[in-house]
Amino acid sequence: MDVLSRPLADRTLFALAEGYAWLPNRMRESRDHVVRTRLLGRPAVAVRGPGAVRFFYDEGHVRRHDALPEPVVGTLFGHGAVHTLDGAWHRARKELFLPLLDTDHVTGLVDEVTAAWDEAVRDWRERSRTAPVVLFDEASVVLTRGVCRWAGIPLAAGEAEPLARDLVAMVDGFATAGPRHWRARRARGRQEERFARLVREVRSGEVEAAGDRVLGRVSRHRDGSGGVLEPGTAAVELLNVIRPTVAVSWFLAFTAHALELRPESRKRLRTGDAAYATAFAHEVRRFYPFAPFLGGRAVTDLTWRGEPIPAGGLVVLDVYGQNHDEELWGDPYTFRPERFIERPAGRDELIPQGGGDPWAGHRCPGENLTVGLLEALAIRLASLGYSVPAQDLTIPLRRVPTRPRSGFAVTEVRGPAGRPTAG
Repeated sequence: MDVLSRPLADRTLFALAEGYAWLPNRMRESRDHVVRTRLLGRPAVAVRGPGAVRFFYDEGHVRRHDALPEPVVGTLFGHGAVHTLDGAWHRARKELFLPLLDTDHVTGLVDEVTAAWDEAVRDWRERSRTAPVVLFDEASVVLTRGVCRWAGIPLAAGEAEPLARDLVAMVDGFATAGPRHWRARRARGRQEERFARLVREVRSGEVEAAGDRVLGRVSRHRDGSGGVLEPGTAAVELLNVIRPTVAVSWFLAFTAHALELRPESRKRLRTGDAAYATAFAHEVRRFYPFAPFLGGRAVTDLTWRGEPIPAGGLVVLDVYGQNHDEELWGDPYTFRPERFIERPAGRDELIPQGGGDPWAGHRCPGENLTVGLLEALAIRLASLGYSVPAQDLTIPLRRVPTRPRSGFAVTEVRGPAGRPTAG
């Protein structure tokens, strides 16, 4: 029987209802990490493992163009974003982001964000005496201030908080229906309009933007056609720099959760041990759930481990499942940063922000920025004294993206704002 004619029930609603557990549960029933199903009305084959990552990111096999559901594009990435392109157009657009991989840019962003963090801690000390401070919410504002300074995006007094709320909403509403989704769409509409106006002001000379800053680079970038980006598209790509940075708020809430789960990590981070901080950052990204899976469309008729995939069918990469695969990690449901000191993970093993080559494919070019921020902020958070009042710290796997239900509230903040010295 032809693969297209086999009876397959559509599992989209099951995926939405089960969240992160949906695909790993199906994979447990498979001997070779392949699941055949139907999503969004299309035949789909879900895959997992380093070889599957290489298969998924081969542009001769899988394309991202027109593969992302509109609700995801309309909230998380934006229409016309680099994530929706393939081939030469994707590579031309990605030239905007690849310089962000270099050490100077990572260091610059970390410096701006940690300065904003140190400023905020002084305020938290005062406020936390009388009311809890929610780390998730506070981290989003810190990251917004820091990334905007680094990117050269002007922020007037009082603008950081509403911008942070909108950036969080775009991430929070991409994988759901109802109020969270519509809040995300409204937030994107507001900020795309705002940033398109900013790009026009840069081009007209009303706003000065240094060419080496993100605002200047995006405003002057020439795409595959040789022309500058439309202001709306430029706004989308500006948001695709600052939105993922602010999404580190999720990892910061998970960091606080991990420090409660494993308090011995706090002692080691406080020493400023750089290797351990890197391992800790990787383990937070591996252990805690962020993206459940990624999808693309088959360019042509394909076969993966004997399973046929028709041209136009969906290929789904099980991100959460791979990051919790016993064959790769041994004890995947134990939070253990030391695993990354004992054996550095291969490029296509640890994939919380996608896999493959960031220079040529769709792996997030901001991954180094995320790791750098987590290294620095984990040390700072471990160096703070605070009390953890009674609250709901469960992490619901049905909610995508998830986080500790309370956002991780703290009281009685005390101790140093800046980075500790080793010894």
